[in-house]
Amino acid sequence: MTVLSVNVNKIAVLRNSRGGREPDVVRAARACLDAGAHGITVHPRPDARHVRADDVYALAELTREYGVEFNLEGNPFAPPRAGYPGFLALCEQVRPAQATLVPDGDAQLTSDHGFDFARDATALRPLVAQLKAMHCRVSLFADADGEDPDDMRRAAAIGADRIELYTGPYAEAHAAGDAAPMLARFAAAARRAQTAGMAVNAGHDLSQDNLGDFLAAVPNVQEVSIGHALIGEALYAGLEATVRRYLAILATV
Repeated sequence: MTVLSVNVNKIAVLRNSRGGREPDVVRAARACLDAGAHGITVHPRPDARHVRADDVYALAELTREYGVEFNLEGNPFAPPRAGYPGFLALCEQVRPAQATLVPDGDAQLTSDHGFDFARDATALRPLVAQLKAMHCRVSLFADADGEDPDDMRRAAAIGADRIELYTGPYAEAHAAGDAAPMLARFAAAARRAQTAGMAVNAGHDLSQDNLGDFLAAVPNVQEVSIGHALIGEALYAGLEATVRRYLAILATV
């Protein structure tokens, strides 16, 4: 069964908008885990716009307490700065079960594209090796609609264990009522990755409305990382009920 990792970045966004400690990111993550979530994801950015390094340390302790996976996302090329030691340094300190590398820049509102593996392979390969030496499973953020037919083979050659399919384009197509062509494209990308020897994760704009259709069409997705939609839905239904609804979707596919 596909597992659910809840991204709690948006809890930190709300906290940071006012200052102080509320709402508490760790308490929210604990509520998700108590409801049955299989893991926790965060994507600390150098500008500390949401989760900060201290959140990462606290959430690493929480996931160890629960015996679940901690998925740390980030741009490995972003330089350290005050309050942000750098992505690989954070991984060295907390040893997440999974390190998901994402090519996002400071100016991006949110992650909106995957790596260009032909262009980025040389720079990524030694970083992937460093992360694997830390015993982190390594996932690379990837587009399903790229023009490179060798994209997944290139990702596997870099040393990645998994790719995370960037599902934003699928979510847009689903909302427009025209999901079938995009689902076919994502299913083909997943099969290319699996043929190359990698497992497949997925994330970005997945929601209760579109998750079931995605998992029914795209084969053998190991993990979905969901944050924005889940936290938004939880404003109305509560965290426990919302997480349980996602788990029910996963159980039926």
